[in-house]
Amino acid sequence: MSNPRNGDTKPPCLPRNGLVKIPTQPNGLGSASITKGTPAVKNRLCQPSSVPAILSPALAHRSDLPIPSLASPLSLATLASVSSPPGASLVGLNASEGSEQPSPERLPGSPSERQLAVDEKILNRLFWYFSACEKCVLAQVCKAWRRVLYQPKFWVGLTPVLHTKELYNILPGGEKEFVSLQGFAVRGFDGFCLVGVSDLDICEFIDNYPLSKKGVKSMSLKRSTITDAGLEVMLEQMQGVVRLELSGCNDFTEAGLWSSLNARITALSVSDCINVADDAIAAISQLLPNLTELNLQAYHVTDTALAYFTAKQGYTTHTLRLNSCWEITNHGVVNMVHSLPNLSVLSLSGCSKVTDDGVELVAENLRKLRSLDLSWCPRITDMALEYIACDLHKLEELVLDRCVRITDTGLSYLSTMSSLRSLYLRWCCQVQDFGLKHLLGMGSLRLLSLAGCPLLTTTGLSGLVQLQELEELELTNCPGATPELFKYFSQHLPCCMVIE
Repeated sequence: MSNPRNGDTKPPCLPRNGLVKIPTQPNGLGSASITKGTPAVKNRLCQPSSVPAILSPALAHRSDLPIPSLASPLSLATLASVSSPPGASLVGLNASEGSEQPSPERLPGSPSERQLAVDEKILNRLFWYFSACEKCVLAQVCKAWRRVLYQPKFWVGLTPVLHTKELYNILPGGEKEFVSLQGFAVRGFDGFCLVGVSDLDICEFIDNYPLSKKGVKSMSLKRSTITDAGLEVMLEQMQGVVRLELSGCNDFTEAGLWSSLNARITALSVSDCINVADDAIAAISQLLPNLTELNLQAYHVTDTALAYFTAKQGYTTHTLRLNSCWEITNHGVVNMVHSLPNLSVLSLSGCSKVTDDGVELVAENLRKLRSLDLSWCPRITDMALEYIACDLHKLEELVLDRCVRITDTGLSYLSTMSSLRSLYLRWCCQVQDFGLKHLLGMGSLRLLSLAGCPLLTTTGLSGLVQLQELEELELTNCPGATPELFKYFSQHLPCCMVIE
């Protein structure tokens, strides 16, 4: 992207932690971000990708033109020999706004090459091979490319992240003007994350985004000062919202949830909101009969709240994540397994009072579980893993990060689980080489994380080459993970992505 001050071209930053940062631009929307995917997807976004041979022989044999790849974000712009014009719009503006873009007639090369560079049939196939950040840059090359890239199909599953300072332009007189969101509407975004906004900012967003009333399905508010009144107005005006996230919003109260939550909401996430306690769970249980997913991080929720869920929610709710709910004990687990018997995804991460007995209750009563997260549960021992291995035959993902009492004996129990595909053992400080030997017969494993396990040696880790179906192996902060070992893995596990 061009810098108006010196004309130098700056490459866009690459995806990191699931967040794509869009370069700054004059309209104030340049710092907008786009989120997508899971950690596995995040890692693969950074890998180079080949592009099918759909270019003409004329372009294919041009030695001065690089082959586009994910590792080269500006390769298509270079292919067209057109640099991004200073101040060109990236997001938020439609094709008629921003600086003038080159027309196909101004592209260098023969007429046939120029025609190929704007052939929509080819571009519609080619642009699938680029990340969201790269697509934003490529949309600046010319109007023809922007017209193709602004089709909603290229932006499905992405969520723009807008900070409050990016929602306004400062006019010469000092007044603030809300930015145009037409470019987002053209691309059909149906979900937004707003950071640091107030009640007034949300009202302005509703008034200025053409799809806000019916077209927005997901809303996330982070570190915002939204009050009970603002929350009520937002959910009343935005009739299409079915997924809601509130994170770090400390100005709304439990009364605001009672007055604003609507039965159409099927997924709710609440974290780091200081006014959330048992009464908030009561509001959720009474007002959201169609709830399928609940993510909750609340330090003041007690065991009693987990008995509030209704019979209908027991049938519809399949995902429950209780992260760092410090007051939850085994008694709360009893209430949960009886009120929500159809869970397929459960997280008790950071619920430090849950013991092996609580895990036994989970294993005996939630036989449909496919994902279980017990990370940061320091009271969990090998006995809990025996319960899991005996009863949870459909389990595909198990997270045991920072379960410091897990030993090689526990891994021997897990080795009998034929359906387990992902196993996380980060910072399990008692796991040794002998424990790894138990895992070598698990042909179903596709992802294994051993990050931070201090007792694993190079010799023990080298045995992992027997897991030929492994797709991802994480060995960060492992003393036994040496450069020689990584070279050995590259030779004997060629299809596995090894994270150093």
